[in-house]
Amino acid sequence: MSKPLGIGVIGCGNISAAYMRLSPLFSGIEMRACADISEVAAQARAEEYNLRAESIEGILAAEDIDIIVNLTIPNAHFEVSKAILQAGKHVYSEKPFVLTVEEGAALKAIADEKGLRVGSAPDTFLGGAHQFARHLIDAGAVGRIASGTCFVQSPGMEMWHPNPDFFFQPGGGPILDLGPYYVSNLVQLLGPVKRVTAMSSSARSERTITSQPRFGEKIPVGTPTTVHAILSFESGAQVTYCASWDVWEHGHSNMELYGLDGTIHVPDPNFFGGEVRMTQKGAFVNPGVAWDHPFGIANDNGRSNYRTAGLADMAQAILDGRPHRCSDDFALHVVDVMTAILASGEDGTFKDIATPCDRPEALGPDAARALLV
Repeated sequence: MSKPLGIGVIGCGNISAAYMRLSPLFSGIEMRACADISEVAAQARAEEYNLRAESIEGILAAEDIDIIVNLTIPNAHFEVSKAILQAGKHVYSEKPFVLTVEEGAALKAIADEKGLRVGSAPDTFLGGAHQFARHLIDAGAVGRIASGTCFVQSPGMEMWHPNPDFFFQPGGGPILDLGPYYVSNLVQLLGPVKRVTAMSSSARSERTITSQPRFGEKIPVGTPTTVHAILSFESGAQVTYCASWDVWEHGHSNMELYGLDGTIHVPDPNFFGGEVRMTQKGAFVNPGVAWDHPFGIANDNGRSNYRTAGLADMAQAILDGRPHRCSDDFALHVVDVMTAILASGEDGTFKDIATPCDRPEALGPDAARALLV
């Protein structure tokens, strides 16, 4: 077996712990170092997960690091990923990949010139539940998907996140923060998006933090917090997508896809697992397939959590010389869809999606097991 690729992390905030904690589950990668603009944050994560703390410059130059995971805030993703590529290393970014199509094209140009890979979260669409839904769709279990609905609605992030400011500024909002999970799953299930239209609003001009340590502090809102969109797919399917941080409670399912012969109920794409339900001509049926996908097994406080699967797939793809599933083309198409939704919400016009995209290769049970140690 080939030697594992060395992994470094830039950005030691909340999400870094998940990558560092779960990466040992996967073969082909070895987490080795971390860095942050705060030396204290980098040192704390390094001690917690037995890694080497580096400066930003140090990790970019480190000879034992092959891939750097970019876990900085969204507004910094482009510049940090660019620096990683220019340092001659592959980059895997947390979502959203970038904030504009132009930024994504620029990163692709650098990567192509240097023969490097670019990948991006989310990788939850590789989860057992979502790959099972894809299996059912591809097998024609409910006929051609003609339409669907998606809902991701909550009261917001200021009740639990210690520093929620960026969620309510350009680069944040429910579309760019949560949209990657939903749009990525829709694209892997249905194929590329052709056109979108949307309406958007913000229920409040400021939010009050109720988490610690900044309880009671007010923060301004600079991006839409409620968006209702319609996505038209190349396949002919049309999906209504509603994302909001202005909703206290609702009764909508996360994702429902309506085929000519039935319906598939897909669980929350923010997670890897969950129950996939199906009807055929209105009657609920057992999907009837033994599906022992390893990324559907609960492994983290009752949930299926295999974050880092996309990174591991990219590393093994580099070693095997094959395409990786969480690719830059796929991620950029998702960014194109999300930014088009936001632009349509501003001016009320239809927006065509220009970026090409193929559905990533399915990740069946055997292929998923091959990613694990």
